[in-house]
Amino acid sequence: MSHDHHHAGEGPVVLDVGGDVGALVLYTGPGLTGAEIEITRVGHERDGTHVAVHQRAIGDRHVTAAVYPALRAGSYVLWQSDGRPTAAVDIDGGRVTVARWSDIAV
Repeated sequence: MSHDHHHAGEGPVVLDVGGDVGALVLYTGPGLTGAEIEITRVGHERDGTHVAVHQRAIGDRHVTAAVYPALRAGSYVLWQSDGRPTAAVDIDGGRVTVARWSDIAV
């Protein structure tokens, strides 16, 4: 499967939130820096939608996170690189959902 990579790196992220579209900020540990985490809406086929985990500056500190800037409201599955489902998260339209990998990963 071919797909485009949009390299955001450590720079700012623009979220497209409103109506039935929300966003997900998924905090991880630094061990996942550079990993790509795929996300699929429950009831839909996997389509390879993923983002990379990056270190990001928030004020004077750094965090490690994957940011999904525009997701339709609904329930989603996050996938490990080996193809196993790892976690589930619910996205509300018009809101930014914040989750910690350590809290939702199985």
